[in-house]
Amino acid sequence: MNLQGRKIALSSTTYILGVSAYYHDSAACLIKDGQIIAAAQEERFTRKKHDFDFPANAIQYCLESAGVTAEQITYVGFYDKPLLKFERILLTYISYAPFGIRSFLKAMPIWLKQKLFIKWLILEHLPDFSGEVLFAQHHESHAASAFLPSPFRKAAILTMDGVGEWATSSYGHGHDNQIRLLGELHFPHSLGLLYSAFTYYVGFRVNSGEYKLMGLAPYGEPKYVDKIKGHLIDIKPDGSFKLNMSYFNYCAGLTMTNARFHRLFGGSPRKSESALTQRDMDLARSIQDVTEEIMLLMADYVYTETREPNLCLAGGVALNCVGNGKILRKSKFKNIWIQPAAGDAGGALGVALYIWHQFLGNPRTADDHSDKQRGSYLGPDFDEQTIQSFLEEGAYPYEKVDHKDLAVRVARLIADHNIIGFFQGRMEFGPRALGARSIIADARSEKMQSVLNLKIKFRESFRPFAPSVLDERKEEYFDISSSSPYMLLVAQLQEGKVVTQSKQSHLSGLNKLKVKRSEVPAITHVDYSARLQTVDGVFNPIYYDVIKAFEALTDCPLIINTSFNIRGEPIVCTPEEAYRCFMCTDMDCLVLGDYILSKARQPNKNKYTKDSISTILD
Repeated sequence: MNLQGRKIALSSTTYILGVSAYYHDSAACLIKDGQIIAAAQEERFTRKKHDFDFPANAIQYCLESAGVTAEQITYVGFYDKPLLKFERILLTYISYAPFGIRSFLKAMPIWLKQKLFIKWLILEHLPDFSGEVLFAQHHESHAASAFLPSPFRKAAILTMDGVGEWATSSYGHGHDNQIRLLGELHFPHSLGLLYSAFTYYVGFRVNSGEYKLMGLAPYGEPKYVDKIKGHLIDIKPDGSFKLNMSYFNYCAGLTMTNARFHRLFGGSPRKSESALTQRDMDLARSIQDVTEEIMLLMADYVYTETREPNLCLAGGVALNCVGNGKILRKSKFKNIWIQPAAGDAGGALGVALYIWHQFLGNPRTADDHSDKQRGSYLGPDFDEQTIQSFLEEGAYPYEKVDHKDLAVRVARLIADHNIIGFFQGRMEFGPRALGARSIIADARSEKMQSVLNLKIKFRESFRPFAPSVLDERKEEYFDISSSSPYMLLVAQLQEGKVVTQSKQSHLSGLNKLKVKRSEVPAITHVDYSARLQTVDGVFNPIYYDVIKAFEALTDCPLIINTSFNIRGEPIVCTPEEAYRCFMCTDMDCLVLGDYILSKARQPNKNKYTKDSISTILD
């Protein structure tokens, strides 16, 4: 459980660089004397969705943001232990041999060339670094990312993902600056991989399509829950479980499921981009229900073992905001805090904080009212001069607005049903756009969900959109008392805001989309829920001011917030990427800092198409 390495004498200022790489969502994080200075995923710089390569660009950004060089870094931490992970992979292949030889031959080159030599790769990319390279276990990094930035002095910890070295889930206890893991589940029995197996079977891409599966679930019925429990998984009262591996292929094969799995559910996996059937929707609902049941059982067991009122969550499964909402509503925990970058990217932050607090023994303070992640606005920002230079060099028509008037101007544009690309301040760390790199619009519009999906995001029509709501008015619209600043909780609409629930009861499948469901239909999912972001203005005051100004105009304290990108692309990072995404879609306006651009005034509109955006953004 201890980090490998030796403690070095620290200078008056200690910089620690955290790194995650070579599985998915590689990232870097820099902390200075325990304070998070910068963090970003590599995909935002390379424009490769879920880029897993060494995060050279993210590291460069972190160092430049702090004005330091590699020579000034005291420790570099890596988020897992490659040798232990390699042991698991080899033993798994041996146990399945000779089956899996194709998968083995495909996996070995990257291990033998890169993954086994992380320390040397780090030193190669940081030639001036003379400090120590340390390695934490994967779920230690997740646990550290969950607890150490949290607002709690003491808390229970629960991590759930696909797999790290051997662990697939773990639980423990955090107290002041120390984390103690108490138990874990091991590969191949994995809640994350079970969910990914159904993601694959329903025709979505593993490690990126799980959001789609979760969004599809409310269109279906839980018809396959008994079959899942009867054949695929044995769930214990404490939330632990065993999978029947005779139905899965992920241990040594190149797919997630096998022919036996396909026979059980009546056919081959759905082909990507083919029409969704009611069976697909019912499968999504069924595995979502089973996942929520396991998450709640785990949470209740962890509460029984720790008796802490507070719970911290991390790992890829902690991005299942529907399950998180169920834990908040139905478990015995009073408060929960979820790492905004709950997947592997957050491991870079976790290992850096773990080195500072647990390995070096530095004290930690906690504030019940605020976490240490500062809204997760930890990525690059661009000043007024940079934005203006970009606009003038491209001869792009714009209007410069006085900063004090910006919020009202944007609010009026939203109220007039304009769709706006909103680019402000530091980019978010994690998969959610939180008002810095967002597309925003009027949630009161009945047509807005369809327009955003088909003409802006170029994605499936069933995908729901999230609201950003003023924190002080959240309970007026949603059945939730806790804040949700990182858009990681789902809550039901208040009954007083629902308008047509009885009319929907006879509808099935995607026909549920045809009915207006609430006063804010564009953010209301077909089960009358929403994945909400609460906004209090502490870390992103301009975004708060926009929503507040919209409230003053309309008496509606919320707007649509979706990530500033199109399907298959990472969230935009730079003004240039924002402009090109704006031009490749049917967005009406772009707000870059204090500069407002109207689509109607832009030149060369015909050169931008959704088909060309990938090459344009490279």
